[in-house]
Amino acid sequence: MPYKPKKPCAYPGCPNLTYGRYCEKHKALENQIYNKYQRDPQTNERYGKNWRKTRASFLKSHPFCELCRKEGRITPAKMVHHIIPVRNGGSNDEENLMALCKSCHSRLHSKDGSRWGKKY
Repeated sequence: MPYKPKKPCAYPGCPNLTYGRYCEKHKALENQIYNKYQRDPQTNERYGKNWRKTRASFLKSHPFCELCRKEGRITPAKMVHHIIPVRNGGSNDEENLMALCKSCHSRLHSKDGSRWGKKY
């Protein structure tokens, strides 16, 4: 099946073509701007360097989605989910983490109403 054609990067004056909104160079820049000016500062503290290290090591030791595996499917895990959210007193301990694919992670958060503009 053919790919969609590339489109120009949305960053002003950038001539690069990309499949997403920004080229790789400007995607990183836009993420930095978002994290610095738009993202909640408490979220930046909770999900900083220590969390990235914890997440990477957890995904390395738990490479498959736990919910898909219960249903008999083998799907690579891309997300690490806190069973008890950090904002509600949860921790980054291994007992409170769950390896999930993006689909299962989105499904969990849509059921509990904690994503996509809804209040916690």
